[in-house]
Amino acid sequence: MTRKKICMLGAYAVGKTSLVRRFVTSIFSERYKTTLGVKIDKKSVRVGEQEVDLILWDLAGEDAFVTVNVSYLKGSSGFLFVIDGTRPDTLNTALELEQRVDREYAGIPRIFLLNKCDLEADWKIDPERLKGLEESGRMLMKTSALSGAGVEESFLRLAEAMLRE
Repeated sequence: MTRKKICMLGAYAVGKTSLVRRFVTSIFSERYKTTLGVKIDKKSVRVGEQEVDLILWDLAGEDAFVTVNVSYLKGSSGFLFVIDGTRPDTLNTALELEQRVDREYAGIPRIFLLNKCDLEADWKIDPERLKGLEESGRMLMKTSALSGAGVEESFLRLAEAMLRE
């Protein structure tokens, strides 16, 4: 059995915990709970012929008062940078986190998740900026923890990328 550690990174209240919960238990809860430190979950998935245990590290959100503890990143096989499409500042936070990650973990697979795609009509992130990120080689996927759209696919795509490394 292969085990792969994934760290969920992003600003405060972008939906990291909700995405993990939707992926692991297929449940969405309206009740918001702030993650303090780190919360760890596990889900086994099949990628092709291979069974993989994904160890999901849901890290506390980054904001003006809290910064991600980089020691939590040690041993990571992949990263999911979560962005709230209704809050453009969360894209800036994700890009800053990516820069910090790259100082010690460059080359490790990652995906940027544009969360809350069920509210895409209310998104405030400039589409040209997103296009520029894709053109720079970053993988972007749209997700919704509420509806489940894109959630399973995002985790599986990252699992595939990690197994190729």
